[in-house]
Amino acid sequence: MDKEKLQVYEHKMNKSLETLQNEYASIRAGRANPHVLDKLKVDYYGTPTPIQQVGNISVPEARMIVIQPWEKSLLKGIEKAILTSDLGINPTNDGSVIRLVFPELTEERRKELAKDVKKKGEATKVAIRNVRRDANDAFKKMEKADEISEDDLKEAEEKIQKLTDKMIAEVDKAVEAKTKEIMTV
Repeated sequence: MDKEKLQVYEHKMNKSLETLQNEYASIRAGRANPHVLDKLKVDYYGTPTPIQQVGNISVPEARMIVIQPWEKSLLKGIEKAILTSDLGINPTNDGSVIRLVFPELTEERRKELAKDVKKKGEATKVAIRNVRRDANDAFKKMEKADEISEDDLKEAEEKIQKLTDKMIAEVDKAVEAKTKEIMTV
């Protein structure tokens, strides 16, 4: 069986899992996580630039992020980017640094976030299963065109199923870990 074909589908499944992990990184779980700023861009001389590239970001306390821009002129822009984002946090600007203080999550908000985590996990599982379906369709077409034998088709379908099962288990693990992190007070 053509190993490269299988690797293409494995790569696609890994991409789905990677996307899920990146989404989970941007969900805050009560503790300050600098990754919540990953999607925010600030106008830097006319170019939208990630906040991480225009200053130092530190987490001095469990629920606080401090952003220290390399140029004071960027303070207003960073503040504006945070205010217009969906973070729901008001930055405090003291003229040299911006502080983001994260409030404790309420029980209701934790449950909401856990539900969202689960939903994103399910969407990723669907994406992985779609890759499996595409792979199986491609292998069946190859078999019909006499490019591979019936035995090769069975072998390929078994391998893609094992890969799918492994990826789904990874998604379940990620969902469980993030839910635990969110629900821990």
